[in-house]
Amino acid sequence: MRLGTRWSSGDEPPVSLPAAFRDRVRAVDGGLDADPRPKWTLTWLEGRPVAELETGVVVSLDAAGEPVVGQIDDDEF
Repeated sequence: MRLGTRWSSGDEPPVSLPAAFRDRVRAVDGGLDADPRPKWTLTWLEGRPVAELETGVVVSLDAAGEPVVGQIDDDEF
């Protein structure tokens, strides 16, 4: 079992994440202009990282293990 964590956008993502995943999170952070900075929440789903920003942006891994960025659709809930 892996535990998740939280951190503020703009802060360094956890080193437990793959380098390409951390790069994708940093890219999302670079496009934000918010004060206060939203928080990321990292969870692990079937051993794969899923990082969700309070704005609804989600970074996850696709079937090939490449990081992808998506958006939570409020209509799904």
